[in-house]
Amino acid sequence: MSIRQKKVVLVEDSPVALEILQRLLNSSPEVAVVGTARDGEEGLEVITKTQPDVICTDLMMENMDGLELTKRVMAQDPRPILVISNFVQNTDIDTIFRLLQAGAADIFPKPTTGSPTDYEKIRAALIAKIKVLSSMKVAAKPQQEKQPLTPPGSPTTSGSSLKAETPVTNVTLSFRVICIGASTRGLQAIQKILGKLPADFPLPIICTLHVGEGVLSKLVDWLSLECKLRIKVAEIGESPEPGTVYFAPEKNHLELDSRGKFIYSRAVPGEKHCPSITVMFKSMASFYGKTTAGVLLTGLGHDGVQGLQAISQVGGLTIAQDDNGVAFGMVKEALALGAAQHLLPIEDIPPFLLLFSLNK
Repeated sequence: MSIRQKKVVLVEDSPVALEILQRLLNSSPEVAVVGTARDGEEGLEVITKTQPDVICTDLMMENMDGLELTKRVMAQDPRPILVISNFVQNTDIDTIFRLLQAGAADIFPKPTTGSPTDYEKIRAALIAKIKVLSSMKVAAKPQQEKQPLTPPGSPTTSGSSLKAETPVTNVTLSFRVICIGASTRGLQAIQKILGKLPADFPLPIICTLHVGEGVLSKLVDWLSLECKLRIKVAEIGESPEPGTVYFAPEKNHLELDSRGKFIYSRAVPGEKHCPSITVMFKSMASFYGKTTAGVLLTGLGHDGVQGLQAISQVGGLTIAQDDNGVAFGMVKEALALGAAQHLLPIEDIPPFLLLFSLNK
């Protein structure tokens, strides 16, 4: 049985980088470069002609740069866009935020030296990312009929697109903490959730993100400007307080001790992510039990899935992000495991959390 190749268009103004990327991607039997362009203007024509599964674009180009190309594509013919650039390194957090807000599916830093050897080192990771992005549905979907809200513990259809209708007037549940997990692609979703919550939100919010080294401090500064809540990196010995958003530190897992105070722990052999969403979710479930609410946002891989299941098993509330009608990566795995009780589009998550927090 033949494998359907993932069609990719490359938009890149460097002839050397373009040649290397073409060679790397075409070396996979599952990926085919179906068109190339030197800038965004030419890229729009090639995209229309070839209808690729994924667009890979540089950022800094003449005539039309990658940011403007992303905006045009997402407005006219939405499809997954991966920005491959020297300007999306871990220190370029403002640029990364702008690209994600414009609709880019993900970002991928170019090797800093630009040598063919260094490109070869990222080959497997780049191809894996393109394969995942090719399964994403980014087009707007028709409004679907929403199903009634079911509280934690009620029967739901595992793996289906569950919807929560808000507001609901007969909820008597009480929660003490909200924990959120996401990957780099979830930065925009985090902002959309936290930006809709009031300064007097009555619960602490604890977050673990997969972000590169050096990104976290800039993320905290950015969110502090965008949100009414207090935003900070959790400190050892602190107790979670209402109205405050705590982020796991870089290179350490974030957990709670027996007194409910923050502690750090290091990764054990075999763990891919540190900080880990699952480690944080499990710790919150262990301390807060059924008063824990967990939110898993879109991202690559499996981290957070077992943790979300742990929250569900102790009777807590579990939510996964509905990414335009298609679950992939962490959310897909959570649905397959039956760990997510509710699947909600990002705009429905803040009012859903406010609903439950009112019963605090």
